[in-house]
Amino acid sequence: MIDVKMIRSNGAVNGFEISGHAESGPYGHDLVCAAVSAVSIGTVNAIERLCHTEPHVEQGGEGGYLKAILPSGLTEDVAEKARILLEGMLVSLETIEHDYQQYIKITHR
Repeated sequence: MIDVKMIRSNGAVNGFEISGHAESGPYGHDLVCAAVSAVSIGTVNAIERLCHTEPHVEQGGEGGYLKAILPSGLTEDVAEKARILLEGMLVSLETIEHDYQQYIKITHR
């Protein structure tokens, strides 16, 4: 199962941590894993390109782990743009969770 933890501070999303594998299909054909990977990595790339800032990123050895946290000291404008991108990612992941709840779980901390 894929475990998604949305990391919040004072109600605002500041990052996420994703771990695990969906195992909803054979290796290379796991649509849930592919969707979660595309949405999460795409969000990190969008933050880098559109907000001109690099989140703190950690990745696991054999895949199945990605953590990204917004850096401190961002201007309010940049922080707001990055948080909107993260909230958009959450909406996409919730859509996946709705249809494939046996393979993905989203929590907030």
